[in-house]
Amino acid sequence: MKRQIEKGTCLFPTPAAMVSCAGLDTAPNIITIAWVGVVCSEPPIVSVSIRPSRHSHGLIKESGEFVVNIPREEQLRKLDFCGVTSGRNTDKFAELGLTPVPGSEVKAPLIKECPVNLECRVIDVKRLGTHDLFLGEIVAVHMDEEVLNDKGTVDIAKLRPIAYCPQAAQYWSLKEAIGTYGFTGGRK
Repeated sequence: MKRQIEKGTCLFPTPAAMVSCAGLDTAPNIITIAWVGVVCSEPPIVSVSIRPSRHSHGLIKESGEFVVNIPREEQLRKLDFCGVTSGRNTDKFAELGLTPVPGSEVKAPLIKECPVNLECRVIDVKRLGTHDLFLGEIVAVHMDEEVLNDKGTVDIAKLRPIAYCPQAAQYWSLKEAIGTYGFTGGRK
């Protein structure tokens, strides 16, 4: 039997990402975002949703750029810190010993220590309620060699990304692959 519960953010898990950004005349910042996802394949577009009160919101709105950085399990404490500490008062790069690296297409820095970095240019912003949805076209992708497989694509077992469960307010790891896209051949 199913029980209807209070409506809310019950899509889980969600990816946990560290989004780096910079204003035109301000120091770079990092915000932890779990409201991030792919919204289009061609052109490649991702979305990030940010409350207007957050420091990074203003930086991204001003610059029109951001970088989605995918951390590994061992970076969990840094990921969490960037979500609960404001960049208005703290230089998160310095505080956490993270290295801002220039992007190839945007002025927002990549986080060197994160094995995957997606450089994005804002193509639209939608006011949704408590959050604004930034749609960013991916203009460059960087991956550490150590997380690539022999085909040159990401190996999730090597990457060990972090998932977030909003309803439980918990971070989770991904354990193992359980299938591949199309493995059923369209059969039951």
